Amino acid sequence: MTHEVYAPRPVTFLGAWSFPGLQLKIYGLSAEDRPITDAMEAAARQFIENDVLPSMNALGDSNGLGFAILHPGTAGLSIPVHWWTQGSVLCQRFYRQLYGADAPLNMTERPSIGCVWEMEIVAQETRIWRETMMIDVPDANAYLTTTL
Repeated sequence: MTHEVYAPRPVTFLGAWSFPGLQLKIYGLSAEDRPITDAMEAAARQFIENDVLPSMNALGDSNGLGFAILHPGTAGLSIPVHWWTQGSVLCQRFYRQLYGADAPLNMTERPSIGCVWEMEIVAQETRIWRETMMIDVPDANAYLTTTL
C-alpha cells in the first residue's frame, strides 16, 4: 500500500479563460519544484477546446461557467476541468499525463475524480457556486470574481 504524508500545496489563481459558451476560472496547484509552464497552459487550452467543449455541448443544459485546475503533481500533469449544468450539477472531464509519457492516460478507463489537493478546490468552488448562483438572483459575475 502506498502511503503519502499530506502537506498543503500552494494554490494560485491564474485568471479567467473564455471559450465559446464557457467561462472558466483557472487555478494552479503545484507539487514542490513543479512550476506551471506555458506548455502546460497550452495543453489545458487544447484539452478544453478539443475535449471539454464538445462534451459540454453534447450534454446540453450548461450554465456556461466553471473552473479548471492545472496541477503538475509529483508523477504527472493533471487537468481536471469542471462546468456547471442544470443549475446545481457539476460535470468534469479529466486530463492526466505522466511525466515522460508520449500520450495522456485514457481517463475514461480510470475511476479517479481527483486527488485530495484538487478536491479541496472543488469543495470551495462548490461553496462559491451555492453562495453566488443558487440564490434568488444568480450573479455570474460574482461567481467568476470570487476565487480561493
